[in-house]
Amino acid sequence: MAIPNSTSLPADVGKGLGARSAPRTSARQPDALAEKSARLRRAAEQPVEELLTALETTREGLTENAAAARLQTAGANEVTRDRPPGWPVQILQAFKNPFNAVLTGLAVIEIWSSPADLTAPILIAVMIAISVGIRFVQEFRSGQAAERLKALVRTTATVLRRPDDFSQGGAPLPREVPVRELVPGDLVALAAGDMIPADVRLLASKDLFVNQAMLTGEAMPVEKLAVGAPPRSGAATLELASVALMGTNVVSGTATALVLATGRATYFGSVASGILGQRSLTSFDVGVAKITWLLIRFIGVMAPVVLLLNGFTKHDWKEASLFAISVAVGLVPEMLALVVTANLARGALVMSKKKVVVKRLNAIQSFGAMDILCTDKTGTLTQDRVVLEQHVDVIGQESHDVLRLVYLNSYHQTGLRNLLDRAVLEHAEMRDHGPELRALEKVDEVPFDFMRRRMSVVVANAEGKHLVICKGAIDEVLRVCSRVEIAGEIGPVTQLIRKHVERVTGEMNEDGMRVIAVAFRETAPDKTVYSVEDERDLILAGYIGFLDPPRDSAQPALEALAQHGVAVKVLTGDNDIVARKICRDVGLAVDGVLRGGDIDGLDDAGLTEAAAHATIFAKLNPLQKARVVRLLKAKGHTVGFLGDGINDAPALREADIGISVDTAVDIAKESADIILLEKSLMVLEEGVLEGRITFGNMMKYIKMTASSNFGNVFSVLVASVFLPFLPMLAIHLLIQNLLYDISQLSIPWDRMDEVYLRRPRRWDAGNLRTFMLFVGPISSVFDVTTFLVLWFVFAARTPEHQALFQSGWFVEGLLSQTLIVHMIRTEKIPFLQSRAAPQVIVLTALVMAAGIAIPFSPIGAAVGLRPLPLSFFPWLLAILLGYCTLTHLVKRWYIRRFHAWL
Repeated sequence: MAIPNSTSLPADVGKGLGARSAPRTSARQPDALAEKSARLRRAAEQPVEELLTALETTREGLTENAAAARLQTAGANEVTRDRPPGWPVQILQAFKNPFNAVLTGLAVIEIWSSPADLTAPILIAVMIAISVGIRFVQEFRSGQAAERLKALVRTTATVLRRPDDFSQGGAPLPREVPVRELVPGDLVALAAGDMIPADVRLLASKDLFVNQAMLTGEAMPVEKLAVGAPPRSGAATLELASVALMGTNVVSGTATALVLATGRATYFGSVASGILGQRSLTSFDVGVAKITWLLIRFIGVMAPVVLLLNGFTKHDWKEASLFAISVAVGLVPEMLALVVTANLARGALVMSKKKVVVKRLNAIQSFGAMDILCTDKTGTLTQDRVVLEQHVDVIGQESHDVLRLVYLNSYHQTGLRNLLDRAVLEHAEMRDHGPELRALEKVDEVPFDFMRRRMSVVVANAEGKHLVICKGAIDEVLRVCSRVEIAGEIGPVTQLIRKHVERVTGEMNEDGMRVIAVAFRETAPDKTVYSVEDERDLILAGYIGFLDPPRDSAQPALEALAQHGVAVKVLTGDNDIVARKICRDVGLAVDGVLRGGDIDGLDDAGLTEAAAHATIFAKLNPLQKARVVRLLKAKGHTVGFLGDGINDAPALREADIGISVDTAVDIAKESADIILLEKSLMVLEEGVLEGRITFGNMMKYIKMTASSNFGNVFSVLVASVFLPFLPMLAIHLLIQNLLYDISQLSIPWDRMDEVYLRRPRRWDAGNLRTFMLFVGPISSVFDVTTFLVLWFVFAARTPEHQALFQSGWFVEGLLSQTLIVHMIRTEKIPFLQSRAAPQVIVLTALVMAAGIAIPFSPIGAAVGLRPLPLSFFPWLLAILLGYCTLTHLVKRWYIRRFHAWL
């Protein structure tokens, strides 16, 4: 069935294959998916020439002007995801957390019970406004910064377009363009490592295998063919052999393809919400949720207890209810979401200054928890500056024939071209011979893949015969060789020859060189299409040795990671001899080595045990890398993986934190949580520290708030039982809570002690309960001491003197709560051994000054507070010094007993 044409864009392009379309509602999504599936099936069945005509393009591609015009009509090729919503939505999201809901409910109850007095509801509204407003500003700014950073990491596609003067003899020009600029009718070239940039119909393909795991969850790649049998009746969209879908990626092979649909008009665009959806909750998300509901349950139990105690003892149920509501408000850590967001946003901002793009904010916390970093050696331990060092024959003698063969192979290959190929093509000895070798006509190629670890090209030589040239891993090339060439003589591969191969390549490996084998054979020119089956009966010509010198920063970076509790494991497709040499050069101690063959022979339990003691994992394929990462995670480790190749994508997805670089292949960047604009282990070490600072500052707030609130409840219960009046009015509690919240706004900018940064930090909700039980009641001891001083020393024991009592406890409570910021933030003696950041010192000092001043101000008089006698302040100073002393003594005991503080 032909796709209808139109006078502007083709009808199907406008309706579903390429144009910008309005977002579908969830109810219509199945219909949209079925419609797009039907269009893709028709495109798979339609003859190519008819399809080209329908899309108003040719086999040479669109012209630049036509592509620019079509981009305006069809819209950018992007699925709207991972973008911050508009500011109204962000404000609603900033408001939407359980604590704000509790505060809103309390404000409603307060208005209902005392409609004439709106002071308390206004103060509650101010607390909510501060929390929501600052959180919105932080999230909005961090979202904008993240978008600017992501713009630095561009994914491109190789597109074939005609110059606008094509009719005057111009030639089609392949060039890299941003994926978002692709339009229906474009022709794209695909190779191993590329993401499929749109829904495409294949025009030509060579051994093309595509991984569709993003859409199906199936890890095994499937073959795609430009020419083949028509689709079977009832075949699913993903089973269409000549169609490849946006979101999948090329594992091996090459292809030229016609873009059918872009952006939200793609199959991926229809199902993206279902595929992407909500990320699975991390341990961090689960921990925050547990703390949230633990505190809400605590509020739900304690507020009614306070209400009943005061109601029955004071016989004023209205005042008791207002007081209970205020106690509940005081127990709500309404700044939790703000502090978490501000910490993560600050961490992302700090990392951005170090040229690190954080795609997912929670990944910063995962950095802090990481205790194992798995990495390839190339570019991290080494300089990523490969130099062709040797070209030798089978017995190790220099050979220019080997160099010519590998030059032909690297020059003519169109698949996954890497640093080794670049080093071959730039080698000085080939500058004079390059032109004559490039003049040889290419016949075909058999692309590289990571399972057989070799690739071949076929050229027509001067005698008219076809020359198959194969290069790849030593073992894999030797496996398909039956003969060798030594000094112009060709003989069989014998056991002695194999020993020579092992000796020569082993010596090269020990010198730190990466070695690949080169083989060839001549065939009759009786065909033009070659496949893996033609890689047989080859003649081993020799080897090429490459050097990638160790990176100068690798050794200090590894030492710094080790000092901070992060073990480094090297996962490489290279052999273990080269990996050992590099590790030795950069000072990484090798405790054990596992090879790909060893891994396949172990079950999960055996590999888990072996992986715990191994430093180098050599000759791994992509699935083996992912399996190692998965089993390390199952052992309880938080695992980071640094990789930039197509073979790293499964492991990047499997890791707790996937790290890639902006020069990585598309699929690696898509799989990563964090992207480095500079490939360096030093940046990772800084990221680890930043993650721990972020996590530590969040734990400060949570433990300060939880323990302080827990202690306040004890104080309120004691006062409710023994005092003939309320220890503080509801409005006093609300003002005190507002000031305390303000004092904690600077916590995200605080520094952490060096001792805290030395080991990985993971979420432990159980530790918080223990902390609350032991640290919380300390403040109650000194609250009760304050009660006794006010009762006996200042005779504030009757309802007529309750204003003095309430003013004294207001000031002592606020100052002790604010001091807890400094007491809990460090394991050391505050101010003397560990000083908070200037922002924290200034803000807490201002809040404490405001707390002392309020009883002397008109505001204090308006809410029922009165000036305190000067004789109260020596008592206050003694109480606060005693509080700090006891807190520090309990802190030392707690650390000895539980081996942790924050």
